[in-house]
Amino acid sequence: MKKKAKLLLALTCGLALMGMANQDDSKLLEEARKYFEPLPKVVDIKENPVTPEKIKLGKLLYYDPRLSKSGLISCNTCHNIASYGVDNLPTSIGHRWQIGPRNAPTTLNAALHVAQFWDGRAKDVEEQAKGPILNPIEMAMDSPEEVIKRVSSIPEYVEFFKRAFPNDKNPVNYENLAKAIGAFERTLVTPSRFDKFLKGDISALTPEEKAGLREFIKAGCASCHNGPAIGGTMFTKFGIVESYWEATRDFVTLDKPTMTMDVGKFAVTQKKEDLYVFKVPSLRNISRTYPYFHDGSVWDLKAAVQIMARVQLGSELEKDKLEKIVAFLKALDGEIPKDALEMPILPPSTSKTPTPLR
Repeated sequence: MKKKAKLLLALTCGLALMGMANQDDSKLLEEARKYFEPLPKVVDIKENPVTPEKIKLGKLLYYDPRLSKSGLISCNTCHNIASYGVDNLPTSIGHRWQIGPRNAPTTLNAALHVAQFWDGRAKDVEEQAKGPILNPIEMAMDSPEEVIKRVSSIPEYVEFFKRAFPNDKNPVNYENLAKAIGAFERTLVTPSRFDKFLKGDISALTPEEKAGLREFIKAGCASCHNGPAIGGTMFTKFGIVESYWEATRDFVTLDKPTMTMDVGKFAVTQKKEDLYVFKVPSLRNISRTYPYFHDGSVWDLKAAVQIMARVQLGSELEKDKLEKIVAFLKALDGEIPKDALEMPILPPSTSKTPTPLR
């Protein structure tokens, strides 16, 4: 009888503990929903409705290096979808091996952001798509007219533009080219186990990941990294408590070029309050989109989290808390749309297609 009583007591205690754990998880879910939202299937907008025809055309253009002056660089070069929308370089290599000034942000989930580029100079992915093609350091095309001249010389592209923009008299134009790329990027949404958790599946995260989520919220990280993309909703000064270049000094080595202090959004607005202000990046797939920060100076995720705690929150995370937060961040690794990962067969050039310039 004593053994049965002990077994019954143990079972009762176990059930009570499980009930307490479920209550804690429910409270965590309720708290998380104050800051975060599940990802949508597609980030659609009325100004550029996403259609199958636009997606198909946009994917071709995204992968096509003929949109660059050399015929060697495509959107996918710096925003490699197989590498979670980045090139995993501190800063990207462009036309004639020029090195860009800032780290290439991921294109995955980027359509959810309040603006594009680190300094927010483009309002959406459609406007952003116009920039790199004409940037002399990146794809280096001389003008929108030269881009359209090249695209128009490819018969299949002309047909694809007509299907994607059936109401336009002259559909092959630079505005529509950007809209097509933008429509494709609006499908680059990567749901993870965290989305299942937000939808009510408490078992979708491990106990360590849930503990990391608690620490993430408690530490104040969610005050900037929030919304469906867990970031991208606002701008803030990088280095509220301490200058970022002081905190990343240990990561500057002799084999790296000297990095100038980036003034951030100030370069666009010339407003004093925008000095060292950058768009808050998304933390979706953050374990895959190294190196970190606008200058790509830090490769280790734990180090990056500790630096953020130091320069933004004025705190030093204990080892246990740091590891839990990083475990949660790794749970944000999502699934890339399978169709986006499949390399398309590009339309063939003709004898009329302009020869790329090296």
